[in-house]
Amino acid sequence: MDYFEGILKTLLEHKGNWVRQSFKVNLTKQEKRDIGKHSIPRPEIDLLAFNVTQNTILALEAKSFLDSSGVKYTDLCQNHEIPEGKYKLFTCQNYREIVLAKLKEDLISMNMANRETSITLGLAAGKVYQSKSLDIETLFHNQGWFFWSPEKIKNEISDLASKGYENEPAIITAKILMR
Repeated sequence: MDYFEGILKTLLEHKGNWVRQSFKVNLTKQEKRDIGKHSIPRPEIDLLAFNVTQNTILALEAKSFLDSSGVKYTDLCQNHEIPEGKYKLFTCQNYREIVLAKLKEDLISMNMANRETSITLGLAAGKVYQSKSLDIETLFHNQGWFFWSPEKIKNEISDLASKGYENEPAIITAKILMR
């Protein structure tokens, strides 16, 4: 388990979601051909956050990039006919549509969703290149996607410090740092 994903999982659970990590989508051979890559591995969604009361699922990609340059806005603005790069779900419409449709089918077959369940694509970034969080937020808002910037994640972690005691590393760390 990636620790950044674990922190995000804790934050999502404290917002009332049921969370599942590392969910693999089962594409058929025909779907892979339709994508343009007949031999790609099964796509993996980092986190699925189920909000039962709203009947929604957030399909969240997690990119910490804490000791790198960060998520680059220009990388997210690219458009590819065939999926490539780190942000395939965001930069290849055909890939995104097929993967998210198949994700919903998989979840329905597992009794984890129904036909009315809506799925929103999202990204959580631990670091953003050149502080372009607002640009990414605008891009994602225009696409109907969810974006958790480093600043928003920091605020959410700070809020954990006010929670009652739980034996959860993210909450304990928040309490230590915020005192």
